[in-house]
Amino acid sequence: MDLDTSRPATVLIVEDEPGIADVLGITLKFHGLSVLFAESGRQALELAERHRPDLILLDVMLPDGNGWSVCRRLRGEREKSWDTAIIFLTARDAPQDIVSGLALGGDDYITKPFNVDEVVARVRSVLRRTRRSSEERAPRDVLRHLDVELDEATFTVRRAGRPVELTPTEYNLLRYLMRNADRVVTKEQILRHVWSYDSAVESTVVETYISYLRRKLDRSGDAPLIVTRRGVGYGLRAATG
Repeated sequence: MDLDTSRPATVLIVEDEPGIADVLGITLKFHGLSVLFAESGRQALELAERHRPDLILLDVMLPDGNGWSVCRRLRGEREKSWDTAIIFLTARDAPQDIVSGLALGGDDYITKPFNVDEVVARVRSVLRRTRRSSEERAPRDVLRHLDVELDEATFTVRRAGRPVELTPTEYNLLRYLMRNADRVVTKEQILRHVWSYDSAVESTVVETYISYLRRKLDRSGDAPLIVTRRGVGYGLRAATG
């Protein structure tokens, strides 16, 4: 997987169809990953709390509920799952379902039927950015811009002293923008550095996550932090802007 880590990443596969679970498990183990299996939402939550996997491949349609509720529970228990990435894997391919999954805190969304090589590539991409974030916490480095503070040691964000709860992908996007606070970055640069994509495919994900960040960072009375430079990309509001 070419991940600079001291231990194999652990993936929890939440899938109630044995055939699909077996194929995913065999493939991911072949690529050097440790794999756990759950057939229901309840079992997924129990295993996630016990083992704290690096990533969860989460089916949406489960025997005892749906993946949305599992994701909502995990994202609501920050101290238990802050490092856990979530990729939805489901036959529900309507645009509103994809948007809903990302809005709940999913890091990616793969629709069935799928190609296992694509799943491996997407898992690799998500793990690369989320595990790298975890490993970079050791040196204490606090990024500041205007009234926003991002602490890379504690993985926390504050605006005007108010805690801002972000998913791992939202955190990575904000960190990239803050590290480049003095310039405008293009959509392609964001895709490459935050999502590890080499082209502008699926570029709408950038607009989606910019929207999520704005919603969480800009409360009533706050001046907008992220600005759009039409035809160019995104940047942060200047101190005098």
